[in-house]
Amino acid sequence: MSDIHINQVLAQMRTMSIEAGAKPVAGNDSGEFAAMLKDSIDAVNQTQKTASALSTAFETGRSDVSLAEVMIASQKAQVSFQAMLQVRNKLVDAYKDVMSMSM
Repeated sequence: MSDIHINQVLAQMRTMSIEAGAKPVAGNDSGEFAAMLKDSIDAVNQTQKTASALSTAFETGRSDVSLAEVMIASQKAQVSFQAMLQVRNKLVDAYKDVMSMSM
């Protein structure tokens, strides 16, 4: 690498360092993300509980629960669980990528 390229890279690094130092320190963003993730998991759990309760009610012969309601609730629970599973997989992949980066 020539001296010109090295000097350009060093100048860019200094500029980025100054810009990074000028930005305000972020608050507790990880807490907000964790809360959002927990709320999402709780919503999926509630969807699964509702589907299970409807299924049990239909199996016991309650007349106010139709098969269509049970099937729709079951499919909603399955789709929401699959979506949560895909989000988890993406988070694990991102974590592995970050951990494999060399410093």
